[in-house]
Amino acid sequence: MARARKIPQRMCVGCREMKNKKELIRIVRTPDETILVDPTGKKSGRGAYICPNVECFNLAVKGKRIAKALEREIPDEIIAALKKDLVID
Repeated sequence: MARARKIPQRMCVGCREMKNKKELIRIVRTPDETILVDPTGKKSGRGAYICPNVECFNLAVKGKRIAKALEREIPDEIIAALKKDLVID
């Protein structure tokens, strides 16, 4: 009898809900201190997960939750670039 594979869960830094990792978008701080969207979810570095919608992104930015998760202050221009990269509906 084959066991069902466990689906990895991650918490959205915006709404703080646990969701399947595949449903979320990963933002990563790479070892060279670059902060970017990681569509593959495999880049090395410290990651934070977020739902692909504007409400969660705004909550995460307002509460400085992305900065806290990545352990770095995030400049406004990087926030703007992340928002654009997330292709939020």
